[in-house]
Amino acid sequence: MTESEERLTELEIRLAFQDDLLADLNDTIVQMRQTLDLQQEQMRLLYQKIQNMQENGNDKPYTLAEEMPPHY
Repeated sequence: MTESEERLTELEIRLAFQDDLLADLNDTIVQMRQTLDLQQEQMRLLYQKIQNMQENGNDKPYTLAEEMPPHY
């Protein structure tokens, strides 16, 4: 193999690794975005629950102890 062929092969290998890394990073970003969207929706629901409690005249702080467990 000539020197230019070796350099070209090395560059192709590096490009393949970079493409793989870029795909992995993109997958990670998509997963993080989904997690962030879920967390934002949960925060929205909690905020609405607190607002509803305040509107209903319940000024008592919200506690998890008042929540009915799901198995009841």
